[in-house]
Amino acid sequence: MPDQVWLSQLQQHRAIAVIRASDIKLAQKMAMAVLSGGMHLIEITWNSHRPGELITQLRAELPDCMIGTGTLFNVQQLQDAIACGAQFLFTPHVDTAMIEAALAKDVPIIPGAMTPTEIVTAWTQGASSVKVFPVQAVGGANYIKSLQGPLGEIPLIPTGGVTLENAQDFITAGAMAVGLSGQLFPAKLVREGNWQAIASQANTLIQGLKNQKYRHLQNFAGKIPKTI
Repeated sequence: MPDQVWLSQLQQHRAIAVIRASDIKLAQKMAMAVLSGGMHLIEITWNSHRPGELITQLRAELPDCMIGTGTLFNVQQLQDAIACGAQFLFTPHVDTAMIEAALAKDVPIIPGAMTPTEIVTAWTQGASSVKVFPVQAVGGANYIKSLQGPLGEIPLIPTGGVTLENAQDFITAGAMAVGLSGQLFPAKLVREGNWQAIASQANTLIQGLKNQKYRHLQNFAGKIPKTI
C-alpha cells in the first residue's frame, strides 16, 4: 500500500530535503550532497529548472531514495509529475481534485494546511499525511504539540520555519517528519560548491532526529481510513 510505504519511510528517515534550484545540474549536486549525508527523501519543487527531467534522472541515479515533488498547484502539474516518476506529491494547499487524482494513481499526496479544519479536511479527503505550512507563522513546535490531543492520529509534516536547530523539537512535539529547504542549502555553501559541508550538516540533522524519542508507526496503524 503506498500510504503504508510512505509512512514507513517517514518514520525511518524523519526528514525531507526540499530542493528548489534554477539549474538542473546544480539541483543534481544538491541531491547528491544530502544523500551523502544520509537523507533518502528528496523533494524537487515543481518550480525548479526542468523538474520533470530532474525527477526522472534522480529516480534512475538514486534507486535507494524516494524522489518526489512539491509546489504543485493544479491537477495538470500533478499528472505531469506522476508521469515523470514522482513518488510523492506535496502541495501548498488543500485541493480535493488533486487529492483524488493522486489517489487514482496510488501516489502519496501531502497537501499543505494550517488550521485544524484544513488539516482534517485534507486527511478525510484521502491525504497520505498533511504538511503543516508555514508552521513558524502559527507557533512552530508548540503548535504541532497543541494539535496532538484532537488530531494526534494524523501524520503531520511541518515545513516553513523548520531549522537545523529546532527540527528535533518538532519530532518531540509529535511531527511524523520535517521538511527543510534553505536551511539545508545555505546560499554561501551552494555558491562555493561546498558539498561536503552540506553533506555534513545533513548527516548531523539525520542522526539527531533518529536519536529523538518518537511515536512508533503502530500509533497510526488502523487509522489510515480517513475518518476522525
